[in-house]
Amino acid sequence: MLLRGSRTVGPWGWLMLLLVAFAAWASKITFELPDNAKQWFYEEIVHGTKCTLEFQMISGGHYDVDCWLEGPDGAVLYKEMKKQYDSFTFTASRNGTCKFCFSNEFSTFTHKTVYFDFQVGQDPPLFPSENRTTALTQVKYCCV
Repeated sequence: MLLRGSRTVGPWGWLMLLLVAFAAWASKITFELPDNAKQWFYEEIVHGTKCTLEFQMISGGHYDVDCWLEGPDGAVLYKEMKKQYDSFTFTASRNGTCKFCFSNEFSTFTHKTVYFDFQVGQDPPLFPSENRTTALTQVKYCCV
């Protein structure tokens, strides 16, 4: 990121660059789904990994969307029609590409805004070296 009128990246530029890079690694996405359309997403998963798909409608029409999830073998693991929000958790039965789709094909004139989060595996603890048997300080207690 270059600052306007400058050939170098200033301290705020580096901060913005780091924030953009961090956002690119996140699995949370908000996107526009046009009327009479569908959008596919793909994720590589490893056998035995716990995965969770959560989604919610942000705007558009009756706040509903069709959603389905297919495992690496093509089997439909989850399918719901005209849902406002939902969450589905599964454990991968094999290695491969998992794909999921959001469809607005039933709508003829209303586009939608959809938020989803596809979590693969467990998140690391916030404080890995924290010994939970000790008392938390006031600041840590407020953050947990």
